[in-house]
Amino acid sequence: MKRVFQRSIRLLLVPVGVYLAICATLFGCQRDLLYHPDPSLADPAAVDLPDAALERLATPDGEELVVWWIAPRAPDQPVFLYFHGNGGNLTDRPNRFRLLSQDGAGVMAVSWRGYGGSTGSPSEAGLMTDARAAYESLRARVEPARIVLVGESLGTGVAVMLAAEVPVAALILDSGYSSIADVAADKFPWLPVRWLIRDAFRADLAAAKVAVPVFQVHCTDDPVIPLDFGRRLHQLLANRRDLIEVPAACHPVSASGFEDVLQQFRTRSE
Repeated sequence: MKRVFQRSIRLLLVPVGVYLAICATLFGCQRDLLYHPDPSLADPAAVDLPDAALERLATPDGEELVVWWIAPRAPDQPVFLYFHGNGGNLTDRPNRFRLLSQDGAGVMAVSWRGYGGSTGSPSEAGLMTDARAAYESLRARVEPARIVLVGESLGTGVAVMLAAEVPVAALILDSGYSSIADVAADKFPWLPVRWLIRDAFRADLAAAKVAVPVFQVHCTDDPVIPLDFGRRLHQLLANRRDLIEVPAACHPVSASGFEDVLQQFRTRSE
């Protein structure tokens, strides 16, 4: 009987050990799963954006960021502060910047640390430091009442959290989420993700502090951030506009979907 009991214990320890090993692996490599940077220099000249200047911005913790700057063509135009998603770099998004600036608006697009020629490695704390540094740089050029934060995918959480801290005119969110912890738990329901995650990006906790108008767009069949998490965030924002749902399997939204949310912003801001 004793031998049977010991054998049962050993058999039980095998799957437990495998499970703990999976948890340890996930904990150790989670940032590799979350961040997919293209570190090569992001140069606007390479993607035919002649109005965009490549600038470099120092952060308080010693990193140097690549920033693209498109100056506004009129003093009353908004200036969009753009926070990109977790993949590639700024050179993957030139059409976004053309759409944002086509009516004479200004654009400052931040290349996160570790992305597109910027130094350092990405983390939630690091991205928030980058966002604050970019905001302060932009605020030195224009008044906060003209600054509109634009978040794409991972960058939506940064935009929401920054808007809870500093004065801005509005937010535009493409493929937003309540938290990366929620998204990760949905993708790995059999793991204790909420205990293991380092970079949770709790936009849900910051949402109640956002008073400015928020304009959201999301694909209905988003394979990366399911629409449910965009809807969850939407309900937490007090000054929300209609959530535009693009009927497609896409991430981020298509050019037409992005144009729709820009039109919503421009129409309701008049």
